[in-house]
Amino acid sequence: VGKVVIRVKITITNQPIVTILKRKNPLAPFCRTIYYKKERGVNKNLYKMEKFMAGFAYGTTTVIVGQPLDTLKTLQQAGKAASHHQKKSILTLSKELYASGGIPAFYRGGLPLLVGGGLMRSAQFGVYGSTLEMIQSAQGGPTSRKYFGFLDPQVIMAGFAGGLGRGVVEGPFEMIKVRRQVQTSWSFREVLKGSGVTLFRNAFLFSSFVVYMDISKQVIEDLSPFWRGGICANMAWMTIWPLDVVKSRAQSGKFEGVGMVQLLKDAAKDGHLWRGVGPGLTRSFIANGSSMVVYTKVETILNESWSNR
Repeated sequence: VGKVVIRVKITITNQPIVTILKRKNPLAPFCRTIYYKKERGVNKNLYKMEKFMAGFAYGTTTVIVGQPLDTLKTLQQAGKAASHHQKKSILTLSKELYASGGIPAFYRGGLPLLVGGGLMRSAQFGVYGSTLEMIQSAQGGPTSRKYFGFLDPQVIMAGFAGGLGRGVVEGPFEMIKVRRQVQTSWSFREVLKGSGVTLFRNAFLFSSFVVYMDISKQVIEDLSPFWRGGICANMAWMTIWPLDVVKSRAQSGKFEGVGMVQLLKDAAKDGHLWRGVGPGLTRSFIANGSSMVVYTKVETILNESWSNR
């Protein structure tokens, strides 16, 4: 009688399970589910706190790295009286801005965003993570049904929620930042100006971002956080850029009494729908790429620290 021999090879590693899972899924910070969380034995509240803390680190890094280019972008986008800025090259604008106030001039409006940037990104990622968890819990886990074979409806819905969460916090800080950048006066009674278009823009912006992140995982698994974050952020901004032009103008104080739809029509008529896209995308790639590296690092540290409790 012949013998059947079955050999089983077991490999033991001393690496934390979160490290192994992240290598297989570069989007683990965005797409982990409550089932993964339960397997690791991570407290639900710690999981949510982890998302908010990593998001705060992301937002702070974005402001520090990207504010100079954001100032140049806003100068090109907003202001009737500043229309001469729109005809100048980025190099010329940079020289004039430096001559007017040195390096600090590039960080005009940076202080409110440095305070609010961490909060709004914290809200963005925190609301996204909580909403995705809630949807997956209600539907029995991650869905296998995808539109066109690659669009995850759970990610889309959670992305919209995350964008709205960011918009609620960001509106007042963005208004102050824009006014400081274009150097127009403002009062606290005006801090909610442009909040509607900010909410609208952010809902589509962050939803696009997480969708592109999800797709990138399906196309290229082994991509560094810097490149993944930078590329996906730029694609998301390109998707909604005209709305960003409208937001900047609505908050600049130079288009009083003009609604969002009319601002969009006027920008299209004047050929200004893509104003500031050069410095905007450069800022987005560098800032979001760097921030994604920081986000992933902070989240990994928190995962490994809290999973051992």
